[in-house]
Amino acid sequence: MSARILLVDDDAELTELLRDYLEREGFAVRTSHDGATGVTAALSNRYDIVVLDIMMPGMSGIEALARIRAESSIPVIMLTARGDDADRVTGLELGADDYVPKPCTPRELAARIRAILKRTSAVAVAPTLPIVVGTLSVYPAQRRVERAGVPFDFTSTEFNLLETLARNAGQPVSKADLSQKGLGRPLKRFDRSIDVHMSSIRHKLGNLADGRSCIQTVIRKGYQLIVE
Repeated sequence: MSARILLVDDDAELTELLRDYLEREGFAVRTSHDGATGVTAALSNRYDIVVLDIMMPGMSGIEALARIRAESSIPVIMLTARGDDADRVTGLELGADDYVPKPCTPRELAARIRAILKRTSAVAVAPTLPIVVGTLSVYPAQRRVERAGVPFDFTSTEFNLLETLARNAGQPVSKADLSQKGLGRPLKRFDRSIDVHMSSIRHKLGNLADGRSCIQTVIRKGYQLIVE
């Protein structure tokens, strides 16, 4: 079955260009040209991933993302203006899985979509044992996280990053490795995506009993999950 993509952008010409390319690549694509309609469609459970433009009249992509995240963890890729770091960081903080600067090539967007779907749609044929780090349990097959029996809600990218840290618990993992394994793409210069995602994961997990964050920054080496 083809992966189902919802493309939300008020630029009708660009939308048609992207849809034609993505359909030739084997995706099933539906489009929406405003934020409100896009939110309704994204929450319909009919799609595997949403591509959402930030700059739209009426309801912006940022507001649309916030409404989607209030009810769903569906993967979301933001289309952002090139060089607009503020919007990118805001989108990531609200739970976007990744972003693609505009103008973008259809090929680059398709690659980003595949990278995210490859991680989110991977289901183990045989039961997979959880990764246990102290009171933290990560279940790769179910893409589920618990700490001391309490479940957590993570976006697909946050889960990918936490899983990578859990598999290397007690050892630092470089941002380059986290970007490749968590986002499915090489780390770009000045890219703050990993830092923003890590900040969100830390906030959701909270601190250890001694007040430390369970995810530590290791200078010039990356991030490390502490073994409790």
